[in-house]
Amino acid sequence: MRHNKSGRRLGRKPDHRQHMMRNMVTSFFENEKITTTVTRAKELRKLVDKMITLGKRGDLHARRQALQVIRDPKVVAKVFEMIAPRYAERPGGFTRIIKLENRQGDNAPMSIIELVEEGYTPKKTSDVVVKTDSEENVKAEETA
Repeated sequence: MRHNKSGRRLGRKPDHRQHMMRNMVTSFFENEKITTTVTRAKELRKLVDKMITLGKRGDLHARRQALQVIRDPKVVAKVFEMIAPRYAERPGGFTRIIKLENRQGDNAPMSIIELVEEGYTPKKTSDVVVKTDSEENVKAEETA
């Protein structure tokens, strides 16, 4: 039983899986788009969102934490200086997964994972009008 064990195993031992995901994150940030299987893309999305969130923090400790996952300092600099400022106003959801046709050789479901490019407009809380019970009672008494 796998109670409280999160994450997909992807048919690999833990060390191999960790190295594979680090390589995929590095390639993703170099190209800002990558083609892989759907399950790998879903696991990659978790790491990519964490790295962009670290980039949004921008301090030295966040940069060192990102360097533990992304082993190329040039790619880390790109994340902190170019990619993270694009998503300063966006609270999350930095990636998009687009499903493709199955792979020719083994019929594995394929997908493209890429960064979301369109701008984010936060919802305004002042536009929402909340009526209280007392206002409704006053209107009901006026019409009666």
